Amino acid sequence: MTADFRHRIDAFGRELTPDLLGGTSMMMAGMFEGMDPQTIEEEDIVYGPDPRHRLDVYCQQNLKDAPVFVFVHGGGFIMGDKRNPPGPFYRNVGDFAARQGWIGVVPTYPLAPDHPWPAGPEAVKRVVTWIRENVAEYGGNPDRIVLSGQSAGAVHVASYIAHNEFHAAPHGGVSGAVLMSGLYDTTVGEPNDNHRAYYGSDPSKYAAANCLPGLVATETPLCFTVSEFDPPMFQAEAARTVAAWGQARNSFPEMHYLVGHNHLTPSQSLGTPVKDVEALLADFVARVTG
Repeated sequence: MTADFRHRIDAFGRELTPDLLGGTSMMMAGMFEGMDPQTIEEEDIVYGPDPRHRLDVYCQQNLKDAPVFVFVHGGGFIMGDKRNPPGPFYRNVGDFAARQGWIGVVPTYPLAPDHPWPAGPEAVKRVVTWIRENVAEYGGNPDRIVLSGQSAGAVHVASYIAHNEFHAAPHGGVSGAVLMSGLYDTTVGEPNDNHRAYYGSDPSKYAAANCLPGLVATETPLCFTVSEFDPPMFQAEAARTVAAWGQARNSFPEMHYLVGHNHLTPSQSLGTPVKDVEALLADFVARVTG
């Protein structure tokens, strides 16, 4: 992390304005160092009945017993995709996984308002099921799956981990999960239009979707991140998560404060000269799948 990078990210502010979203993505796309020529991509594999039940697989040759790293994109529940040309996102995440000697899986999923809660964890369940049934063909180990997600994608992964009824296998069938800048407690804060599109307009029903109690209770290893230049509601959620975890478990969760990053850059920095998140993910995956 250089002072210049942090200064440029700081200049975009914290609120998720078009200037921040577009400016950050353009800046990070310009920093992308390119796909590894050894990375093999297989695009638009069907994992369910909806047109958006599609995933991409990234790997390199001659793998055996490799970990599987899944990345679920964000988009405020109502937008987003596994590929957003002309930029490299989120091929960059799949390529990062392949460069580590893992299998990268990058799905897309149905969006609100046509697909409200619990469409997210249901999609993650389908992805995990597909991996457990098929990843050995690519050299992956179905018992070494690590889920990750950013923003709304983090919420979908958290929902899958926290609510046992969505599990594809005992304990979710995964070795761990990385949750980047998510909002997990549906019972606090003022719902915005995106939240109402996904969770509905009746606040009395929000408690059923609350992830935080299940995240605190799970035995699945978790890695949380929050960015220095995240909007205040994500900062507050990170603080609530730490407090709930500490009260319930008398310990501190694995919560990383990503200095110099904003809401988009943790995933968009993969494959750029900014290597701190790459190192964090590589360490976590090694620890939970070793």
